Amino acid sequence: MEDIDTIERHVDIDATAARVWELISEPGWYVNDGELRDHRRENRGDVTVVHDSVHGEFAFVTVELDEPRYAAFRWLQQADDPASASTLVEFRIVERPSGGVTLSVTESGFASLPGSAADRRKAFDGNLEGWIEELEVAKAHCESSPQVRP
Repeated sequence: MEDIDTIERHVDIDATAARVWELISEPGWYVNDGELRDHRRENRGDVTVVHDSVHGEFAFVTVELDEPRYAAFRWLQQADDPASASTLVEFRIVERPSGGVTLSVTESGFASLPGSAADRRKAFDGNLEGWIEELEVAKAHCESSPQVRP
């Protein structure tokens, strides 16, 4: 049986861990369509709501930030309900001996989302493809932007 609960992706980035951290530590930075867009962010207690001009409102709860190695967020199904169903999005930054870093993302919890099996499969498949695109966005952004000091 195919696992449709967890997505794992990674990309090598020729940038410092600190530079990549600047991007991935921001809740919802990955609400894009092939290019990094500016978003309006609104804090509602523990929930950060990201307002995207194309796709609307997305809500995230920061679970853990361990600079510059690990960031975890709950991606809520409902922006107005911090207890709503969610997936867990985890980013890991590992420095490569040859220079640069490997950025990994793991998103889990699709199997516990509400709705039908077809609904869960659609969400999984959409994000499976989406993470390929968003990691390429991260790579392009971090490699082309000025580096922060390590």
